[in-house]
Amino acid sequence: MRTSPPARWLVPLSDLTVDDELADAVLEVVRSGWWSMGPRVEEFEREFAAFCGAGEAVAVANGTAALHLSLVALGCGPGDEVIVPSLNFVAAANAIAVTGAEPVFCDILGPEDLNLDPADVEAALTPRTKAIVALHYAGYPCDMDALRGLGPAVVEDAAHAPGASAGDRMCGTLGRVGCFSFFANKNLPVGEGGMLVTEDAELAARLRLLRSHGMTTLTWERHRGHASSYDVVVPGFNYRLDEVRAAVGLVQLGRLPDENAARAVIVARYREALDGRGGLTMPFGVRKGVTPSHHLAVVLLPEGTDRDSVRAALDERGIQTSVHYPPIHAFTAYRERPQRPLPRTDSVAGRLLTLPLYGAMSNGQLEAVVEALLQTL
Repeated sequence: MRTSPPARWLVPLSDLTVDDELADAVLEVVRSGWWSMGPRVEEFEREFAAFCGAGEAVAVANGTAALHLSLVALGCGPGDEVIVPSLNFVAAANAIAVTGAEPVFCDILGPEDLNLDPADVEAALTPRTKAIVALHYAGYPCDMDALRGLGPAVVEDAAHAPGASAGDRMCGTLGRVGCFSFFANKNLPVGEGGMLVTEDAELAARLRLLRSHGMTTLTWERHRGHASSYDVVVPGFNYRLDEVRAAVGLVQLGRLPDENAARAVIVARYREALDGRGGLTMPFGVRKGVTPSHHLAVVLLPEGTDRDSVRAALDERGIQTSVHYPPIHAFTAYRERPQRPLPRTDSVAGRLLTLPLYGAMSNGQLEAVVEALLQTL
């Protein structure tokens, strides 16, 4: 089993645990001779749907594909607007833009809660608004009750939030459709992969068609003799997940509750050691009625701090950091589009710093991060 970080870092931003169970699951698929989408993908879909308490789950190639498929299936296209937080990974805006719809960026609640502000979303609504893409930032559920009440279909960007819940419902099941990512740094890491969940069987059927070129039957069905030909009923994509990654996903899904619980302990220790010290603050304090997945450990640096210098100093001590996220509206591809004022996003953008976080992180590694950051400040 390997849990040690690469030699470049004393404490990497994220890390993977690779053991015999994981390797054996992959080897079994390789030896089976069936590598493209088939029985393990179907099993992964069933198990993930059951884990989330969702009626339907559709596995796809990655989280961006999940977002794109959801928007296409909901009919987003030229002339439409889709509301999305600017404080998000650019994939969300790209997925909107490639449908021909216009991304409309909205603000966050503030430095204590980096999720989408429902009041600002309401202010951005127009007759052209087709959907709202709502990120559960860092795995902390956003106010889905308020967002659903605004009218347009809500697409949950649950890339950070597998296993997170609000009340008695899992993230991903709180909107019209939920989109997950299984990128290698996520709580449920597969390498590349994604999933959509929904209660709408008709929508799920459309997602499955769009996932595989709009074809009415799949290669696995024809291989088993369940079909001998196919029709194409809608232009679609190749967004399929393969058997190897589904096998990894099944193992990782079984480990997800323990991974999330371990992350919660680490985030609590970060909060105790850093919140309010050296001018630092940590968003998302105690919140009743929700269970986060703790995908990210984010701090806000003191105002006026040179973040690049802080990161360089931590780098010299072997501590890897990141920024989640540079606001999308500031990127060249989106800067020239119509802009709304986003004062709270702009005010925190230069202060955000993401610290290392993964379930197998040791006490010594955590203490090294805390000591290095406080000494740097």
